[in-house]
Amino acid sequence: MLSTINRQIIEQTDEIFRHFEKYIKLSETLKSELAKRIVFKYFKKGELVHNADTICTKSYFIQKGLLRTYFIKDGKEISEYFCSEAEWVNSPRSFMQRQLDIYYIDAIENTDVFCLHVNDLVFLLENFPEMERYSRLSMGTVFGHLIERITSLRFTTAKEKYDHFRSTYQDIYARIPLGMVATYLGITQETLSRIRSEM
Repeated sequence: MLSTINRQIIEQTDEIFRHFEKYIKLSETLKSELAKRIVFKYFKKGELVHNADTICTKSYFIQKGLLRTYFIKDGKEISEYFCSEAEWVNSPRSFMQRQLDIYYIDAIENTDVFCLHVNDLVFLLENFPEMERYSRLSMGTVFGHLIERITSLRFTTAKEKYDHFRSTYQDIYARIPLGMVATYLGITQETLSRIRSEM
């Protein structure tokens, strides 16, 4: 009879397999290798997931919860982008080039993730050609957020920036604290509150 812990591990593994199978066909060999390499982790609300003082060696697939990528300027946290369920998050340049970058990642909510080390990703890419396709289709969400961030800088008024933010994060913006939204937009929380009250 399966223990509760073993049953949870099987359910979690099945869940991440279902995600991969939305993009590629998983052979039994690939399933076995993924199961060996993907680790389930839990982060409490407010917990630091990645510190900019270290090289980012792990990518996190969010099962449930919300993570924020940010940097620090003049002692203040500046939110760069937000990731939620069924998205991967890492510090892209640090993860791919194995060097320090400016980005921190923290948990806005209690968050469950599947974690994949960069060395394990390299192994999978080198040994399973279908993983190249998966990487292009799925892990590109990180770069999608960065592109949206660049796009947001083109808007001039605070209201235009907020409208774009709501459109970009329409499924999760209500879950993000206003202070973090304000730093993303580059405006004060008071200005943000005024914009919201006028809508």
